[in-house]
Amino acid sequence: MNTIYNFSAGPAVLPKEVLQEAASEMLDWHGSGMSVMEMSHRGPEFMSILAQAQADLRELLHVPANYKILFLQGGGLGENAIVPLNLVGRKPQPATVDFIHTGSWSGKSLKEAKKYANVNIAASSESTGFDGVPDPSSWKLSTNAAYVHLCTNETIDGVEYHFVPDVGQQTNGAPLVADMSSHILSRIIDVSKYGVIFGGAQKNIGPAGLTLVIVREDLLGTALPMNVPFFLKDESLNAAFLAAAKERGLLQLKGHKSVGGMRASIYNAMPIEGVQALVAFMRDFAGANG
Repeated sequence: MNTIYNFSAGPAVLPKEVLQEAASEMLDWHGSGMSVMEMSHRGPEFMSILAQAQADLRELLHVPANYKILFLQGGGLGENAIVPLNLVGRKPQPATVDFIHTGSWSGKSLKEAKKYANVNIAASSESTGFDGVPDPSSWKLSTNAAYVHLCTNETIDGVEYHFVPDVGQQTNGAPLVADMSSHILSRIIDVSKYGVIFGGAQKNIGPAGLTLVIVREDLLGTALPMNVPFFLKDESLNAAFLAAAKERGLLQLKGHKSVGGMRASIYNAMPIEGVQALVAFMRDFAGANG
């Protein structure tokens, strides 16, 4: 067969040596008698693979000890929702997220973020055809942004960052979030300059299907709540509260029978207008009932 050269932007070419090693281990991984595809994801064989992969990546990228390495599904595009859902809750609502718009991928990210927060396009090169990164001195960053998002390499438009922007002082310490899908592991990265780094594996790391996330530990666990239990100051008003809420079109607010009180469940399909209506009602009810 003639030699071919695969210039795909992703899934991208894999080293021949890696493919050959994977092929040789396909029927029997390290004497286990199983293929990796047959192993329990909780078994000792796979857990050793996971631990080694995390350790290797931490060493290659010099990831500091206060950062977690996550291997997830959903691709880089999935992080466009996961990141704001986890970070905007750190600020009073509605939170603001700053974006540097340098091409198609940062454009997709900011479009998705608008579902969860106010988006401030702090800088954009759209008017010049996405021909480069806007001069950082021209960026109009928010003073209290939940985070600042950038795509460090726009594969469609050919725009790449060759510097790490310093946004902390202008934003009162907002973390820098970077989509590094297309050039992570191609150069030295000072991970400590970022709050979150994410990227699909299918370009410089491995086959498609894996998403890499590196996140500073203090940013974990700040997702917006799915269930909001609360109690009235005067619980003798519970029945009146529920009746008045029903008249305003606000249903199923009674708390679980094991604890009582109230509970508002805010799952994915609940529109922001529903939350705003509930907040307005609670303010009105509190004003009328002391």
